[in-house]
Amino acid sequence: MNQGVSRMIEFRGVTKRFPDGTVAVDSLDLTVDDGGITVFVGPSGCGKTTSLRMINRMVEPTSGTIHIDGTDIMAGDPAKLRRGIGYVIQQAGLFPHRTILDNIATVPILLGWDKAKARRRAAELMEIVGLVPEMARRYPAQLSGGQQQRVGVARALAADPPVLLMDEPFSAVDPVVRESLQDELLRLQAELGKTIVFVTHDIDEAVKLGDRVAVFRTGGILAQYDEPGRLLARPADDFVDGFVGRDRGYRGLGFLSDELPLGTLATTPLGAAAPDGAWTLVVDDEQRPQGWLAARHRTDAPVTAEHLVPGGSLYDVTSGSLRSALDAALSSPSGQGVAVDADGRVVGSVSADDVLAALASVRAQEAA
Repeated sequence: MNQGVSRMIEFRGVTKRFPDGTVAVDSLDLTVDDGGITVFVGPSGCGKTTSLRMINRMVEPTSGTIHIDGTDIMAGDPAKLRRGIGYVIQQAGLFPHRTILDNIATVPILLGWDKAKARRRAAELMEIVGLVPEMARRYPAQLSGGQQQRVGVARALAADPPVLLMDEPFSAVDPVVRESLQDELLRLQAELGKTIVFVTHDIDEAVKLGDRVAVFRTGGILAQYDEPGRLLARPADDFVDGFVGRDRGYRGLGFLSDELPLGTLATTPLGAAAPDGAWTLVVDDEQRPQGWLAARHRTDAPVTAEHLVPGGSLYDVTSGSLRSALDAALSSPSGQGVAVDADGRVVGSVSADDVLAALASVRAQEAA
């Protein structure tokens, strides 16, 4: 999390009590800093979505105040407030009878932009979120679930709002698409620097995306609000410990880094004759990994894609993440994790033993 930033969104003693007496959010005090991703996470019925929806007054607090840049959200017109805040929900919530371009252009047109300007902005955003121009004239039903979610993100960004609210936006898509959308959000955030409040029930998604993570317990009570690495390393109580789960030590590796020794790695180009005897990494002309050739493989014919065994995950040496390195080593069919540079080119190998040795070293330094 960036230090010294302004307080963009502030909850002060906020409670939401419904007419039947149910308390959805109980005396919430929380500050969301400018320019980062804050994730609300917790079990069903813990008040995380209610807390999010109070920011744009889709739900109004029973007591307490919410300020955005020092201004009480209850002081103005709710419709005007919402037009200045991006909002992304599950299933994208697109208008089925409008084209993709016109779906994205909706808010700028509501704000008084002329249609041509709004559509130009929509076309720019399609490119930014990874949608090809040919999709502009299609309708939502003609797109996949992942593509619809990209449209939803683009629509939320169309009027360049400083605040973006995201209510479980990726939960309805399959795991592979979900991971791709998470990576896309992180890439966009690195470029745009919005203040994002993101709701999820998935702790893995929370710690991957969040600069800070707010864990809510049933009854709308904030249990812990922390940076993800600290949340994993030091749960505030048994509830947080249980919610984060038994794998929190492994997840926490993602927030530890160290310089790992790189081993050598036997490689061969795609299309070359197969070497004998050992697992070999097959690379393209740019030295990017394509897959593994098994040790038992024997043929005089050139190596083709049909011969390859999937290669597992890659360790980007520029990140230094011990979790990434361990995952690469454990997921590799050869037992050798593939280390790559920022351009995805092979620079060597990593072993699980070296990762564990580095982990011991990091923990010893922290304890000193």
